[in-house]
Amino acid sequence: MTPLFQSLGITLLLGLTGCSEPAQEQATLDNTTGVNLSNIKQHIKTLASDEFEGRGPLTRGEVKTVGYLTNQYQALGLTGAYNDKFLQPVKMAMVTAAQNMQLKIGDLSFTAGKDFTARTKQLQPLIDVHNSEVVFVGYGINAPEYNWNDYKSIDVTGKTVVVLVNDPGFATQNDALFTGNAMTYYGRWTYKYEEAARQGAAAVFIVHETAPAAYPWGVVESSNTGTKYTLMDNNLNASELPVMGWLTLDATEQLFKSANLSYQKLKQQALNDDFKATALNLTANLAFKNEVSHAKSHNVVAQLTGSEAPDEYIVVSAHWDHFGTKQTDSGPKIFNGAVDNASGTAATIEIARILSNMHKQKPFKRSIIFANFTAEETGLIGSEQFASGELIPTKQMVALLNIDGMNVLDGTDYILQYGKGLSQMEDYLSRAASKQGRHIKMDPVPQNGLFFRSDHFSLAKQGVPGLLFMSLGDTDPDYIAHKYHKEADDYSAQWSLGGVKQDIELIVDIASQLANNGDWPKWQADSDFKTRRAQDRVE
Repeated sequence: MTPLFQSLGITLLLGLTGCSEPAQEQATLDNTTGVNLSNIKQHIKTLASDEFEGRGPLTRGEVKTVGYLTNQYQALGLTGAYNDKFLQPVKMAMVTAAQNMQLKIGDLSFTAGKDFTARTKQLQPLIDVHNSEVVFVGYGINAPEYNWNDYKSIDVTGKTVVVLVNDPGFATQNDALFTGNAMTYYGRWTYKYEEAARQGAAAVFIVHETAPAAYPWGVVESSNTGTKYTLMDNNLNASELPVMGWLTLDATEQLFKSANLSYQKLKQQALNDDFKATALNLTANLAFKNEVSHAKSHNVVAQLTGSEAPDEYIVVSAHWDHFGTKQTDSGPKIFNGAVDNASGTAATIEIARILSNMHKQKPFKRSIIFANFTAEETGLIGSEQFASGELIPTKQMVALLNIDGMNVLDGTDYILQYGKGLSQMEDYLSRAASKQGRHIKMDPVPQNGLFFRSDHFSLAKQGVPGLLFMSLGDTDPDYIAHKYHKEADDYSAQWSLGGVKQDIELIVDIASQLANNGDWPKWQADSDFKTRRAQDRVE
């Protein structure tokens, strides 16, 4: 644990109530179940204020944030869900890879940042890949439900694997191949690393191309350098992939040319299910040092206890973290993350207020958990800890309603849906939207794989069906270009919050139904999610 956070942790333990401003809005609470926009404005304004320093995990901003949330839930009369406490510890490691590394493959030398990135989750002071055979395995996918296995003809144990980003459906735009333009989990970089680790690879380099990745090389470079966070196991994360890397397209084409191969031809061949992995007959060498330190962050977890089935849970969630304060040439810059995700965090408090009042009038049969996760922005870490079952076994979680960046402008006549034909939760969404006079609008950028990029996905991997409520930039065309993950994502008193009101009412509707009706929504599409749920529940 860093000395800074040790001192912050003491402050947190000794004086939670002293680390946030008094909850003035709580004094005006009544027994109604309508949305109070004044509450929401105050919560967003506070959480996205400079005083909260951008809500960076393991900073003073965390102490203020989790203290504020705890105060709000306590004032509503909720109980803590972690051994009667509101804070669930999330043990994390901070890993910083030295950037003076060089990747050598055959006679070629590549420069970190310019040509490639490399990092690890293994908690080792030195990563050394020596004379590792280099192989191209197409998309690096092993998907039985699609009759696809890029690893079928090769053993990659100890080898360096080069893979394509996204999946064959996007490349061909063929709806009959995977899911066409819409990215599957097999297209996500996280899957590429997970599968390669299962296959025993020493290193993986994903070829970056802007269209299938959905972001430019600059995003890859900034996201894979500097300090990264990871959960820790008892074996120093030895089962994780030693090297998680990316290669630029230019570096990749140089590499294949040096092996007397055509990258473009092999890329085309990789679109067929009979593709066979190709050895480049070259070896890779890469070594880099890591600075590793340990620290503890926190999820905030509050609970309404059900009257008849208290061990069955509906989860309403949003991540509380953002990027904190960054030092720049012009001085410190605070990334307040007002939309992403002070808006969602504020919504969970207001939803908790409404459902708590409903619970007082007529108790819900099932329990409801309100979870605000840490470290979403650095890899869904808080939700991964929550999904581990340490707090509640996932087989007891009925469904998850996850909020990540709300529509803070005027209301709309539609609700966005992420993923299609995945689970019966989509039916709940459609019915609740219809009551509001709204229709379903499918994700306008399915190729970006947003379904796999927020906290609900940590629960989906453990079989818990859910919905993602996200409106990043959908009603504000300026948001993605100039505010998303930037200093400009600030609170505005001009926001109408009409979209926030709509979605809170919709989420309350779905949560209250599930808290009483005894239903266990099922996965519909064949997937690892469906298989995982079947392992937990015998219908």
